[in-house]
Amino acid sequence: MQVARTKTVILTLLVLALSTSILIAMQRGLGRRGGYQRSDYRNGVPIWDQNSSFQQDSFTFVRVIYTSNRGWGRGGSWATDMPDSDLNFSLRLQQLTSLKVNPHPLAMVLTDPRIFDYPFLYMIEVGGMVLSEAEMLAMRKYCLNGGFIMIDDFWGDYALMELLQTLKRVFPDREAREVPLEHEIFQCVYPLQEKPQIPSIHSWQRTGLSYELGHDGDTRTPHYLAIHDDGGRIVMFICHNTDLGDGWEREGEDPEYFQEFAVKKAYPMGIN
Repeated sequence: MQVARTKTVILTLLVLALSTSILIAMQRGLGRRGGYQRSDYRNGVPIWDQNSSFQQDSFTFVRVIYTSNRGWGRGGSWATDMPDSDLNFSLRLQQLTSLKVNPHPLAMVLTDPRIFDYPFLYMIEVGGMVLSEAEMLAMRKYCLNGGFIMIDDFWGDYALMELLQTLKRVFPDREAREVPLEHEIFQCVYPLQEKPQIPSIHSWQRTGLSYELGHDGDTRTPHYLAIHDDGGRIVMFICHNTDLGDGWEREGEDPEYFQEFAVKKAYPMGIN
């Protein structure tokens, strides 16, 4: 009982610290919507200084460009929530951790040889993703040579089935398995009491639910799956039936959504 009580207190303090830090930053003009000016593609997110001697050692948020069979979105659904989610997450990671973060997120294809310079890749709305043989080979090589890919914002059984079929071609000898809540990825910085589920802001404003309607299957339960390398390291982290990217993107639009989903769930999960 004492351990559980201590964990609850720690979680409360961390959430309060995260919320206070972001709110202070927004009051200083770092937020962008609800009256904030949108003067350039950064939508008001500042550019912070980087130590020129260590630019190659900074964390860079890299989004993967891929072909989609859905035929909609800016170049395909890979671009959903950008640039705001990528910029906001980079800013908050710089503010809330000791990491040095590149203020300029990137987007690149899997076959770009530069991906091996960046240990973190982000992919979104992958239900309609189509990968070439060259892209699948590049993805496998990247993951098994030390890289980490986070997959986010896809809902329903059919989208998951499509993704797992693609990944079986990338990793024929590996399975995507559910990650337990006790795993360090849910506990290492912000100890989470449940697997976070974030709906899109528009879905939440319409229904008040933490899950999205209009998808096949049961979307009420978020699933976090992982593919591991031979040493047990997570090389791919799959966030299904949740939309972390909207939690990052929409932080200045609705105070209630911001507090409930950005502060308590999306940023803690992303930072972990």
